Amino acid sequence: MSAAEFYDALAPFYHLIYEKRQASIERQGAALDSVIRSFSGPPPRSVLDAACGVGTQSLGLAAHGYAVTGSDISPGAVQRANAEAARRGLSIAFSVSDMRFAHTHHAREFDVVLCADNSLPHLLSDEEISAALGAFFLCTKPGGLTILSVRDYAAMERGGVQVKPYGVRDDGAARFVLFQVWTWRDRLYDLSFYVVRDAGGSECRTRVARTTYYAVSIPELIRLMESAGFCNVRRIDDLFFQPLIVGVRPSASDAASPRTV
Repeated sequence: MSAAEFYDALAPFYHLIYEKRQASIERQGAALDSVIRSFSGPPPRSVLDAACGVGTQSLGLAAHGYAVTGSDISPGAVQRANAEAARRGLSIAFSVSDMRFAHTHHAREFDVVLCADNSLPHLLSDEEISAALGAFFLCTKPGGLTILSVRDYAAMERGGVQVKPYGVRDDGAARFVLFQVWTWRDRLYDLSFYVVRDAGGSECRTRVARTTYYAVSIPELIRLMESAGFCNVRRIDDLFFQPLIVGVRPSASDAASPRTV
């Protein structure tokens, strides 16, 4: 499956994947708001969520008063994000776009560019990641922030086949069992996400979505952000459910010159 097909397959199940989803939206929105405010002077208003998925971070930031624009490579995820925003009375412009072409697609600059939930490692090489970071740079206003959240692969066991339990959820008359299987092959790993539906009979129905990730390290991502033109790039722990990497696009008064891609 492509990344778009993977998230299209998972989009109907996000209320099961994230237990207590509304609380998660609020918690993530508050954490990102605190990071953004700590890096800026006057409160920034515009945010591009360049891998918005079903809208978890977009919804949380919009509830904090940010003007949010979201895009994602998965049409199914974008459709659900629109429905989630409408249900909460939030005005968010969602659209379908590959993050590597974010600047071409949106053709404007934002106070903050966000790429959360380990979305960037769906790009399977330094070159592809650099293309996305170059687009994020051009989408970020001078003096603005780009924020990534990623898995810390250096802290994980790597190699072989690993089973990652995700939880048991009751939904109506059915019970769902969710788990992942990771199959490693050097710096890449194939991830299969299984959703098993048990309606109480002698058989269960299983859906599986598959994708591949690049286990790029956080120091390498910091280096790639700096190569893309960002300054003051740093890692932030213990505020979000994943480590954050935050970089600033130099302002016109800084020595760094604008970059093109």
